[in-house]
Amino acid sequence: MSIRFRLLVGLLACMFSTLVHSQATPLCRHADERCTEWVPLDNDQRGLIYRTFALNQRNEGIEHAVVVIHGQGRNADGYFRHALAGAFLADALQNTLVVSPRFASNEGRSCRDKLDSKEVGWICLGPESWRSGGEQATPAMKKLNSFDFMDAIVARLSDRNVFPNLRTIVIAGHSAGGQYVGRYQMANSIHENLRAEKNIQMTYVIGNPSSYTYPDALRPTRSAIPANISAAAPGYMPVPSVKPQVPFAQYPDAAGCTNFNSWPYGMENKVGAVRDIPNGKLKEHLATRPVTFLLGELDILPLYGFDGSCAAMAQGPTRLARGFAYASFVNETLKSKHSAVMVPACGHDARCMFSAEKALPYLFMR
Repeated sequence: MSIRFRLLVGLLACMFSTLVHSQATPLCRHADERCTEWVPLDNDQRGLIYRTFALNQRNEGIEHAVVVIHGQGRNADGYFRHALAGAFLADALQNTLVVSPRFASNEGRSCRDKLDSKEVGWICLGPESWRSGGEQATPAMKKLNSFDFMDAIVARLSDRNVFPNLRTIVIAGHSAGGQYVGRYQMANSIHENLRAEKNIQMTYVIGNPSSYTYPDALRPTRSAIPANISAAAPGYMPVPSVKPQVPFAQYPDAAGCTNFNSWPYGMENKVGAVRDIPNGKLKEHLATRPVTFLLGELDILPLYGFDGSCAAMAQGPTRLARGFAYASFVNETLKSKHSAVMVPACGHDARCMFSAEKALPYLFMR
């Protein structure tokens, strides 16, 4: 056999292998039914996701996964596009699996999603909503909570028979999705086992939520906001304080705002997935599991589902203020090392946040 013939055979074999691999693990970039998949849940129920690669097909090329949670509009297809844009800019499309689940709801005046056969529908608003680990609204065969859906996705991603080379999972959310991620971070029971048993590191990215879950009853004063952060509404000029305030103090209107420390704003009167989890365990998870707070520099207006309730306003006047204050509180009181990252020129806009140069390293690992 000549050297030329052997080279030709080797080249053809290499081309065939590459072709087979590309056909076996096709990259899907369409925010429609072509890129959807059903994730099985308990009792023959299921949840819908958009994904760039199939979750049930072996793929040795995937090293990272990013799960992106939508806002209150429950537009998982739109968030799939946002994440695709970020993954493209980060040059991560080939080795990163992007997933965008839909927390569908046909409950409440503002939530009228059309549910597919056996698709779980979640509570839309209030302390027991999907964004806070609330239980399902329909069908009522078994009371799943919204964190069970994420557990099922993570279980599929961490299956070594399907993704043998997966190293990291980033769970990221914006707005209402940011609320979901913040509460899932402290409530899930799989984080440590994932690292110990499968050597997969799970991290959390919380983008521009309207509220956070405080581990105790203290709330921020203006002194809790870094001096270089313009976190008040445009045009607002605070009156200089004669006596400097402490950064965190007892909430002065606790008698008038009786739910300021109730779940999901605080750890009293817990419901849903966290009902039976001790507060100490929630605090431990909050402190030790790695979190990055992505905060839009221009997210200082009461728009797009801004929570103006007294319980939320107790945490700060704007989303930007609330984010920096909460990160400061958790780091100081629980001795955490979480990062608060301001994303320049972004307001309450998921596309801007998830494709910004400053945000990419926290979402798409190398």
